[in-house]
Amino acid sequence: MKETGIPRFYLGDVVELKKKHPCGSVRWEITRTGIDIGIRCQGCGRRVLIERREFEKRVRRVVSRGPGADEA
Repeated sequence: MKETGIPRFYLGDVVELKKKHPCGSVRWEITRTGIDIGIRCQGCGRRVLIERREFEKRVRRVVSRGPGADEA
């Protein structure tokens, strides 16, 4: 199958964002996908809902894939 270039994110993925959270962590776990992406800080547990487009700009890399990536 040909890769489309569109980033794929799955529930349970841990991503690293470009900016640090006020608690000092840069790692977030994806808790919801869709038009908006729900993420939870790995440092303090704070939950945030962010637009997918904005989220894709802020992601530096995927640290680990969640169990949902195996199904796709």
